[in-house]
Amino acid sequence: MDYAAVIGIEVLNAIATLLLTSIGLAIVFGMMRVINLAHGEFIMIGGYAAITATSAGINIWISMLIVAPLVVGAVGAVVERCVIRHLYGRMVDTMLATWGLSLLLVGAVTLIFGNTTVGLSSPLGSFAIGGYQVSSYTAFIGAVAIGVTVGLYALLKGTRFGLIARGVMQNPQMAAALGVSPPRIYSVTFTLGAALAGLAGGVLAPITGVVPTIGVAYVAKSFITVIGGGASVLAGTLSASGLFGTVNQLASFATTPVIGEVALLMVAVVLVRLLPQGITGRFFRGRL
Repeated sequence: MDYAAVIGIEVLNAIATLLLTSIGLAIVFGMMRVINLAHGEFIMIGGYAAITATSAGINIWISMLIVAPLVVGAVGAVVERCVIRHLYGRMVDTMLATWGLSLLLVGAVTLIFGNTTVGLSSPLGSFAIGGYQVSSYTAFIGAVAIGVTVGLYALLKGTRFGLIARGVMQNPQMAAALGVSPPRIYSVTFTLGAALAGLAGGVLAPITGVVPTIGVAYVAKSFITVIGGGASVLAGTLSASGLFGTVNQLASFATTPVIGEVALLMVAVVLVRLLPQGITGRFFRGRL
């Protein structure tokens, strides 16, 4: 029974982690149809921002929850203004540009910080479940994931910006005819997606460590989750994170982490084959 409880906690942690690393990409892709191949590097920069701020004497919680998203949000705003804005509607060109950006960011960060893994000490201790010790930080990651989901739902469903953003997503020409500036909404949306990626990087830094090339691991799972979830930003990301996180963690416990990654990929392939429009294209159609 204790072992089952530990497995359950780790499954929830895997779901929360996948949700945090994917939600920023889901917003950018779902609302702007922009494929950002530098998403993993945004997460990586968030981790380095949190580590650097903490080393400079800033409280670790402020570093993870405030400094990291602000820094990466600022980077995202500059990238949108200088690169993405000139490539709207050109998906292949956007992919190539963001791929080049990811290589540039990896090289720049390697030049500044080196290519060794750095990290933060977990700010929370552990608690016992029978004879097993479980990190309390997993509960914090789950709380952050819930907070991000609730906050985004409130933003997109209950605010004027959310209404305008959803209108621009559905019909930018009509929104422009009504006096809305789609480029401005796109800029805010891309900045928000980047800031959420930075938040994920800051929150996950204490448990994964950070190295300049870590973004590759993040972006692969994030894309699988976003494509598997479908068009709905929140419902799709939540449902796909729940499915893939559960499969990955259960397979890892039963065998090895490598087999867990293979199981996740196999489930993703089957899902896309059976549901080409993703989970929300079939079961949660019309949801946010």
